Order: sequence, then structure tokens, then C-alpha cells
Amino acid sequence: MEIKRVTAVYFSPCGNAGKIAERIAASMAEVLQAERATVDFTLPGAREQVYTFGPEDVVVFVMPVYAGRLPNKMLPCVQELFKGDHTKAVIACSYGNRSFGDGLTELRDELVNNGFVPFAAAAIPSEHSLDSRLATGRPNAEDLEAIGAFAKQAAERITAGTAETIVQVPGNSPVGPYYTPLGRDGQPAKFLKAKPLTDMEKCSKCGICAGACPMGSIEADCVTVSGVCIKCQACVRKCPAGAKYFEDPAFLSHKEMLVENFTARKENEFFI
Repeated sequence: MEIKRVTAVYFSPCGNAGKIAERIAASMAEVLQAERATVDFTLPGAREQVYTFGPEDVVVFVMPVYAGRLPNKMLPCVQELFKGDHTKAVIACSYGNRSFGDGLTELRDELVNNGFVPFAAAAIPSEHSLDSRLATGRPNAEDLEAIGAFAKQAAERITAGTAETIVQVPGNSPVGPYYTPLGRDGQPAKFLKAKPLTDMEKCSKCGICAGACPMGSIEADCVTVSGVCIKCQACVRKCPAGAKYFEDPAFLSHKEMLVENFTARKENEFFI
């Protein structure tokens, strides 16, 4: 069957998952001579409808890994908002140089349950949202070139009629529990209630942080965090004045533990 549309679907608070998804979708669309589309469900407004896809679609679905799995607040969105009908899918996870854990297996299994056929997958080390010293600047130009080559190979499988088998990827299925963040002392770092603070000497109340929060939790005053914080760091990364920060001791200890143990380069992994 002729593929008419390739859609990049992603949740990407800090931009890495989106960059990966768009590169895969662009390369596949070029080979398949198909239309391009994007569903970026990072912000709440995009999560108010159900997206349906058919046999003439290909979906490129990319998610970041949080604590070894899909972000827990976004898992219901993956389960409920995306419906396929024998729709071929390429899946990928971005992760911050520690481990992609069960991220790929979880994404694959949820999409299979919703009528998709994930036949190719990738795990891409990406600059950690908590600390830029981890996988600094990645995915970089070299990574994106490799991602593009993988995407073209996936598209060629579709044209050859060999994209009907569910991809096998590392990880547990059913998935295991979320990874427990550790501090520098090796003990569990409990920072679930940590929320971003604002340096009022730097803040201009531009509203960028409020607009960037995927949970819609930052009020228009740019200071009040009235809802859930998932520690995605979108507000910290996107504040033009550098006014947003975290000071929770357990959170900061976990960041340092990651830097002390996970700076060694990880390679991209492709499953096709």
C-alpha cells in the first residue's frame, strides 16, 4: 500500500525528542515521497483531542525517557490519544546518557495495543535536561546524520514490503518499576515535591516559562507554580534571563551523582 503521509509525533519539553522525530520523519518522507505532518503534544492544548491514523500513514513516535520509562504524566496520553489501524510506526527514545531502561519496550507495547506496527526503533543519547554536562550538545550533526541514515533504511523496508514485524528491543515487557533516583551518597533522592524557583532580580515576567511548561503549572506571574512539576526543566532551559532554578538539596545531589557517574559517551542504538 502506498504511504501518503509521515507524521512526527512527540513530547519534547527541551527539544531533543522533537529534533529526533523531525529528522526521522523528514528522511522517511523523502524516500517515500509522502506528505509531512507533525503532532507535538508537549503543551496541554495539543492533548485535548484524539489523533487517528490509518494504513496509509507512517507515524514516527519519539519520547524522552524519565527514570527508565516514559514520563508517567504523559503515559495516559500515549495510551489514550493516539489510535492506529495497522499503521506502521518508527519509535525512538531520547535519554540523558544514563540508560533508556524500559522506554522503548513501553512505547512499543503501548502503540501495539493501539493498532500500530512499530517495526523499527532507536535509542538516542541526548543532552540531559537536568545537566548539560551529560551528553553535551547531543544529538549533534554526526548523530543526526546517523539518525537520517536509519530513517532511510526504515523507509526502504516499507517500500520492500518487509515492515510488518514488531521490532525487538532491549528492556522488560511488561515494564519494570521506575528507576529510583539516587543522591551522591547512594541513597534514594526524594525530590518529588521540588519546584522551580525564580530569581526576581533577573526575571522580566516575559511569560516564556509559563508558556513552556508542559503541565501548565506556572502562573502568568512567572513565579507561582500552582500545579504538578515533572522536573522537565523546560522553564529553566527556555528562560532568556536565566532566572529559573532549583535549589532542593536532594534534587541537586541527584544531578551531581549523574555527572559523577554517567559522563562517558554512549552510542546511538538502532533496531531494524
